[in-house]
Amino acid sequence: MTNGRAVRVPLLWGLFLAAAIAVSGCTTLHQPSSAAAPAPSSSTRTTPVALTFTGKTLDGAAFDAASLAGKPALLWFWAPWCATCASEAQSVGDIYDEYADRLGILGVGGLGTTDAMHEFVRDLEVEKVPHLADTPGKIWQRFGIAQQSWYVLIDPEGTIVYRGYLDDLELNKRVKEITA
Repeated sequence: MTNGRAVRVPLLWGLFLAAAIAVSGCTTLHQPSSAAAPAPSSSTRTTPVALTFTGKTLDGAAFDAASLAGKPALLWFWAPWCATCASEAQSVGDIYDEYADRLGILGVGGLGTTDAMHEFVRDLEVEKVPHLADTPGKIWQRFGIAQQSWYVLIDPEGTIVYRGYLDDLELNKRVKEITA
């Protein structure tokens, strides 16, 4: 019997010691910190897929669509020779005047030369709206634009909620809804 007892005591002491070490190790590793966790920075915000494209402005400056993230966005796809696009320019300018503080607005010119795009923007007085020169048509292709004048509306979460033609009344109605 003494042999059995001699084996159990060291085994019990070993288990006791292991438990004591584990408990003391856990308490020191998981003590609550008095410092608050850092707030997530805006640089850790992910850009919605719909706004992960870049381009060049009419003046050749780099443009990153991620700058539109965080609020609804209106993309206007136009061509400099398009009569429908010309008739919509005033409405796009008016929308910019009314909603620019809560709606990202971007014109995406295509199917023409940069010079013709400059002339279109100047003549129709929509210089206040930022415009990209998509002469290779990559942004048009990315959004599946089949014709001009088409609009793409993107909600604040970055989901495309509309893609296609809109007359002035329908455009204003949809912009009002997405910015409400």
